[in-house]
Amino acid sequence: MTLDLRQLRDAVERHGPVVRVVVASVEGSAPREAGAAMLVWADGQSGTIGGGMLEYQAAEKARGLGDGPLVQRAPLGPAMGQCCGGAVTLVYERFDAAMLASIDTDAADYVRRVSGDGPCPTGLTALQLTQGWLSESIRPHTTPIWIYGAGHVGRALANILIPLPDYTVTLVDTGPDRFEGAPEGADHLWAEDLSRLVAQSPENAQHFVMTYSHGLDLDLCHALLNHRFAFAGLIGSRTKWARFRSRLKKLGHPDTVIDRITCPIGDPTLGRHPQAIALSVATDILRRASRRGVDLTELAG
Repeated sequence: MTLDLRQLRDAVERHGPVVRVVVASVEGSAPREAGAAMLVWADGQSGTIGGGMLEYQAAEKARGLGDGPLVQRAPLGPAMGQCCGGAVTLVYERFDAAMLASIDTDAADYVRRVSGDGPCPTGLTALQLTQGWLSESIRPHTTPIWIYGAGHVGRALANILIPLPDYTVTLVDTGPDRFEGAPEGADHLWAEDLSRLVAQSPENAQHFVMTYSHGLDLDLCHALLNHRFAFAGLIGSRTKWARFRSRLKKLGHPDTVIDRITCPIGDPTLGRHPQAIALSVATDILRRASRRGVDLTELAG
């Protein structure tokens, strides 16, 4: 995991100064891995470091934190009411707009002193806590997810994926009014001709076509087949896909190219409720990532 500067900036803009609590290291069994983090402010929090008593006590400590950072080693045993048996080292840091502005976003890693007064060790990269200095990557290798259609299913899928640290979500639709009430944490793109936006997408993006119009869906599939991508999926029935295949062939795409698009997406047997569709599609995304050993930059075609 990495330091999510966009998430931090969004939280500071909405709530003022926030305290970030990150699991800097893990010994033995623990509820979350090193790099897991949560943000805490006066009357709320987001993210999780594992739930239960550890998270409850960490949130309370975060709300009482002074200006400086704090390093805490927390055994996960009977004294905390948890049975993991391991231990975690937590780092608490307060972030405000001025502090965020001081971070060099062009650097690969954010290195800062969180305890003690010793000199910075050399060679700190990614996630390391050494001699009172903490290093985290600020260039996350995330998978771009482009969702075409900010309707019920698109929003439900975005809501599931936005909290996950390995994905950045872009909602795409035909006008700004389509994003009213859309989930926070996603980028919004709009154009009357959605197919023109496909060329702007990264080559390692995963695309999910689920607009309000079959005509728009077909135009997007056509544009995607002329562009490189990691995955492309189309919402719809097998009947819809059979018709789309025929039309895409007439547009000049051979079967081997058309096969790059998956339709239907998710597991249709789980039902047609927007949340059911979104859950099954998100599950497929995570399963594909797991099968590739979390190599999320693999391109198709």
